[in-house]
Amino acid sequence: MRGTALVLAVLGISVIPSNAFADGPGGGSEGNVEQSGEKNDEEIASVVRFDLSRNGTGKARGPLTVSSADWAPPPCWYEPKYTPEQLKADHQKTKNLPHASGLGEAVAAFEKHYVEGHPYKNYNMDKKGKGMFWDRAALPYEEGGDIFACKKPPFWVDNGEPPNVENAVTPEVLAELAYAKIKIPGTKVTLAPDNVTKVNLHTWAWLDKAKFKPVSVTASLNAGGQNIEATTTAEPRSLRIEPGTKDAKSHPASGECAINEDGSIGSPYVRGNAEKTPPCGVTYLRSSGDGTYELKATITWKVTWEGTGVPGGNLPAGTFGTTQDITVEEIQSINR
Repeated sequence: MRGTALVLAVLGISVIPSNAFADGPGGGSEGNVEQSGEKNDEEIASVVRFDLSRNGTGKARGPLTVSSADWAPPPCWYEPKYTPEQLKADHQKTKNLPHASGLGEAVAAFEKHYVEGHPYKNYNMDKKGKGMFWDRAALPYEEGGDIFACKKPPFWVDNGEPPNVENAVTPEVLAELAYAKIKIPGTKVTLAPDNVTKVNLHTWAWLDKAKFKPVSVTASLNAGGQNIEATTTAEPRSLRIEPGTKDAKSHPASGECAINEDGSIGSPYVRGNAEKTPPCGVTYLRSSGDGTYELKATITWKVTWEGTGVPGGNLPAGTFGTTQDITVEEIQSINR
């Protein structure tokens, strides 16, 4: 199957094995290190590895929603894949297959491209040990992967030379791929009163610094003379409170609670502060009746990266939200 897909790629025809979007070797992961791509008897389809040891954990974790509508991690990329010997071996296997409709034409085109000198001669055997043919790989489908978005057939790259091809692996591309692997832990906002509050009573909201930490993923590649990596880090920056009804006032009015100097957000309720306006919270103006309001707490995360030999920089911010059911009772005042 791999050889057939390789040959057909020269004609722009894609044949993708059924497990090509697996999360790791054979569809699994190994501890906190994940390797993207398929695994067969001869190779692992991708040599990019992901260190997930500092990623978010817990059942309620989830991916960032990118704030910028015109940016997304690359769905596929190019990386070192075949030595001249491997390319030749795959081609030989395909030549020996029964030539179904279209395959004979693809084999002829492949030989012209990689054997007859247009542009490569004899699989670049004269450059053995000096480079590799680069080919495409993809993120898992559920992480936005689309191997069909990369249409270029395998191309030669000398060892250590970064190819001038869009989405060929560089530290920045690795950083963008790591972005797709970031998982944000589910963060339940602390409320006072908790879950059941009263009409016109200020409900305080806060997040403790100890439960509100940065997360990061490192992506690396060591093949084809390339030994590079990049780390993408997401840091919490603000909390947006949406009461779940128009009959409420947010505090502050924008609903955006900025991060404090100590890394926390909002301020814990202290007995005696019932009449004070919370720096982060909500005041409900109408009872929820027999039901509840769905309070949504969305955290905005600043995303940065750093990589081998480059200063790195910023990537688009992302958001991650959770919801909590709030019961609001029709009592005008209460002592606490």
